[in-house]
Amino acid sequence: MTSLLRLGGGLVRGGQRGTLLGARMLHVSSRVDDIRAAALQKTLTTAPKALVAKEKLVFGHTFSDHMLTVEWTAKGGWEAPQIKEYGPLSLDPSCSVFHYAFECFEGLKAYRDAQGKVRLFRPDKNMERMNHSVERLHLPQFDGEQVIECIKELVRTDERWVPEGRGYSLYIRPTVIATENTLGVHRANSALLYVITSPCGPYFPTGFKAVSLYCDETNVRAWPGGVGNRKMGANYAASVGPQVEAEKKGYQQVLWTIGEDSELMEVGTMNLFVHWRNEAGEEELVTPPLDGTILPGVTRDSVLELARGWGEFKVSERKINMKQIARASDEGRLLEIFGAGTACVVTPVNRIHFKGRDYVVPLDPAHPESQAGPVAGRIYKALMDIQYGDVPSKWSVLVD
Repeated sequence: MTSLLRLGGGLVRGGQRGTLLGARMLHVSSRVDDIRAAALQKTLTTAPKALVAKEKLVFGHTFSDHMLTVEWTAKGGWEAPQIKEYGPLSLDPSCSVFHYAFECFEGLKAYRDAQGKVRLFRPDKNMERMNHSVERLHLPQFDGEQVIECIKELVRTDERWVPEGRGYSLYIRPTVIATENTLGVHRANSALLYVITSPCGPYFPTGFKAVSLYCDETNVRAWPGGVGNRKMGANYAASVGPQVEAEKKGYQQVLWTIGEDSELMEVGTMNLFVHWRNEAGEEELVTPPLDGTILPGVTRDSVLELARGWGEFKVSERKINMKQIARASDEGRLLEIFGAGTACVVTPVNRIHFKGRDYVVPLDPAHPESQAGPVAGRIYKALMDIQYGDVPSKWSVLVD
């Protein structure tokens, strides 16, 4: 059983509270050229699920009570957004998403601060990147600010699912898929934007611990002129085989490279950072450039801005390869390496296998519990301070 609440219309049934999304009574058409948060309708479950103890949460295995859906057609445009009970989607077997990978997604989180308020971290960057992805797929673009308001209402609706404590959060997964039930590779005439949420703890079961990398010189994650800079499901499906092979060899993640010199790309599903003394003797934090093959990570951008704000060492976006890393390791110039992403935040690296040899990455002896290097540990704390509202920042957006 469900109860209905229509936002912007001022009507609340089923004992649910109202919302500030609609400040006055509005007459809203069911189909519009763009998504409008004021048109959002809610059909709420009357049988909420039992919460899972946060210590038992496994990333991506538990889902909250509701989800957000917005349907689109080329003829009618966007329909009114809907928040309804979490459940299966009804799709025709011929939908182009199943056959031609017309799909993209995002990942962001909601955090509960020390005062019990819920916050999002830089959601505008996720909407910007998602519009970039749907543009490449010729799926419908949308007003990112309006979708953020809809996501806020979804989080408010399922606020009890936002766990307390550092390292815990509500993972938010916006997705856009093509739903046209016709075979043939062509621009889709119907689509669905939906958002689900999942309470979670640390991404890796080991928590904030260093991981080992296997440098894959056979497979390539992305290539110039491809879609490596878009967050599409097809980019991830192809990575599973090499990841399994790396695990069989005793390594936790794949280090993706490209070219004869093994230029660094990404690590697993994270952006990669190298802290070293470069060939010129400069202390430098370097990450591969956004050349079309690298995903423009929100955490990546945050790490760069934080490090540049410190002004303590050189911060660069430029090409760097494994031959340089190997040489720096042999010469004692390698200081630390870490990955960064929404799910994991920051993940230190302790060794890299390259051309039959393991190169050990230094770790900070002052942080034996996490094994993080000094920069990785400092960035991790700075990001967490902002995400959980301990340090004021424009990046932290209150849901209420």
